[in-house]
This record gives sequence, C-alpha cells and structure tokens, in this order.
Amino acid sequence: MVLGVGSFAHSTSQILHDAGADVATYLTRRNGNYPPSLVGPTFHFDDHASPLPLLKQRKVDFVFPQSIDWAQQPWAAELLASKIPILCPTGEAMLLERERDFARRLCRECKIPFPAAHVAPNKLAALRLLKKSPKPYVIKNPLCSPTSPVHTIVCETVEDTRAWLDHVDYAEGVFLQEYLGRAEAGHIAMVSAGEIHSLVTNQEYKRAHVGDLGIVCGAPLGGLVERDSGDKYGLAKALIHPLQPWFKRVNFHGPVQVTACKMGRKWHVIEYNIRLGITSGSMILRLLENPLEVLWNTVRNQPVAPRFRDDAAFGCSLTLAGYGYPHLQVHGPNFPVEQHGEVDCDLWWNEVERSRDGKLTTAGHRYADCIAFGPTAESAASKAMENIRKLRVLGSYYRTDIGQTLWPPGTV
Repeated sequence: MVLGVGSFAHSTSQILHDAGADVATYLTRRNGNYPPSLVGPTFHFDDHASPLPLLKQRKVDFVFPQSIDWAQQPWAAELLASKIPILCPTGEAMLLERERDFARRLCRECKIPFPAAHVAPNKLAALRLLKKSPKPYVIKNPLCSPTSPVHTIVCETVEDTRAWLDHVDYAEGVFLQEYLGRAEAGHIAMVSAGEIHSLVTNQEYKRAHVGDLGIVCGAPLGGLVERDSGDKYGLAKALIHPLQPWFKRVNFHGPVQVTACKMGRKWHVIEYNIRLGITSGSMILRLLENPLEVLWNTVRNQPVAPRFRDDAAFGCSLTLAGYGYPHLQVHGPNFPVEQHGEVDCDLWWNEVERSRDGKLTTAGHRYADCIAFGPTAESAASKAMENIRKLRVLGSYYRTDIGQTLWPPGTV
C-alpha cells in the first residue's frame, strides 16, 4: 500500500507492479488523485478515515509512505501496533528528519560537519540572533512537514535574511541555518540489518528557472541520480557512516538521504531525510534489478543485496510545470494536455485528471515528470528532454539545463 498522490504514487505503484507486486494507493491529499488509479485501486482519506481496515482487508505486506506525515495521523499508533512493516524508520529514528535541531545535535555528537544553526521562538529572538551573528541564513521550520507554516527560504545575504524575518510565520518558531552556498548535492542509501548500502548520489534542481535562477520551489523542477554503490564523491563516508552506532541503537532501518553543501574540500550536512524522495525515488527503483526484494528485506530489517542494471548509470527527471508555478496564488483554467508522438521513457502524471469526454486536463500546477536513463548524465538528460518536448500545455515550462549546472556534485 502506497501512501501518497500524484507522480510519486503513480511511479512507485507502477514500478513495483512491474516487479510483481499487487499495489494499491491510500490517497493522502486532495490533489493528484487520478494518476495512481492508472495502476491499481485507490482509496481516498475522505472516504476512509484510517487505512488500517484496508490494510487488513487487503492483507498488505508493507506500507510505502510518501512523507513522514503519516506519523502525525490519528491512526499512526494503530498502524505501529499492527506490526505491518513500514518503509520508514520509526520512534527516535524518525527524529533525524522530523526535528531539525535534533539532526544538528546528533551531527555534533558524531563529529559530522553541520552549519551554524539556531532555533528562534519568535521574530524578536530571530532578529536578536541576526544582530549578534550577522550571516546569511536559510530559514526553515523547526519541524519538518509538508504542512509546515514555514517552507525553506534560502537567503544569500544578511539583508535578504533580515527582509524575510519580517514575513515568516512564527507559529512553530524558525530554524536558522547558516547559508553555505550553492555547491549542493545528496546521497541516498538503504540501511538494513545494521549495514549501510549506498545507492545513488543525486542532485535536485530546486530553483524555478534555467540557470538556477528564481525562487526555491516547494518541490524540485528536475533532478539527476548517478548509480553510486561505491560512494564516488565521499558523501556517505563523511556524513552517513558516522551515524552507524546511532542507527544500531535506535533500530534504524529504511532509506536515508543526506543533502549536503561543499565548502572548500569538506561536505557539510544541510539536512537528512528518511524516505525515498519524490524526485529520486522512482529513478532509484528503476535502476535496481531487484527493487521489490530490496524494499521487502529492508522493511523486515533483513540483509539486502541491491543489484543494479548494467545498461544505465544515470537517471534524469524533468518536471512539466504549469501556469503560475511556483507562485501558487496564480491560477488558470483546466487546460488540455496534449501529447504529440509516442513517449519512450517513463512518464508519470501528477496534477492531471480525465474530463467528462475522456480527455486529459490539468488540475493543478505540476503536470508530469519525464524520467529517462542512460550511460551518462548527458544521454539521460537528452532522452528526458526529447520526450518532455512531446507534451504541450498552455503556459507550461520545464528546465532545459539539467546536468549542465550543479553537476558534478560540489560545483555550481
């Protein structure tokens, strides 16, 4: 059972179905409900207040959540008590992503480089901190959630930070993390049976426009992954492996992603995630020859042996974004979605739906993800670009510089 919506649920369900699984989706939001229905049965939270009866009725073997928000739901305790495996660390292990200051303290304990960071409970405290330590800061919510009152705001100067501190919502306070530049990259591994298995090094293209211009979007506009079981760029060695004693102590098993920034020759942690991400998850599953086996062994905390395809070393994801994105207050009508020519890569639909006459129309701001693979970053990006050009929606756009900026890891 996948917990999610849109292209995340569409891709995850289809890939696991292709691997032999019987997959259903519990729809956790009101947008992006149509795409998962293309693969298997879907159940909306408005109609099913809890997924537990569905899990029992369908004899579900494990749950694959899109975000860590499942742990805040009224049925979370019942899910944990049911002992149905979840592809997500639980208990104290969940704090690695959920509480940003917990990650900072843990990194200090494990001697992992982490930017200077502070929690401010209100605007006055934030401004006092800025006066005492005048640096550019990335402004985040102290608790990580898709529904947080503050979504990540990247400030590149002290003046940027001061200007934004007048406009954020202090309902849960703010987490101010020193800005370390744009030389950012990530690494994703699977932790199971006390072992860390590197999977990919990745790059997310988070800004709205070509050339890495514009604001940081709520979800990336594209991404690259490189098959990297050998930790080619040293991210896992520096920032994940030092956590191994803690992983064992809290019985951590599941995915772990570190996003980091390189200053000089040293990587610094920006944040950790404990799920297969929306941008990279489907690419990782496609790069594996045995995705279902890897997930099944991981949720049971058993030894895993990821096997990668020989014909693909890189994956590239391109998002077709729509009218007004990322400025979500700008709305347009439900535009028709046109496809000109056969798509010969993965095409995962997002905020679209079928009209009464059977035609595909937009139903939000992010319409589709085109994902292609190849032996090089250039070949994967070229293939994805070739295919996304076959889609047309009035006012839509996509980034054309994936792989040409921010790559290789540690560059801008």
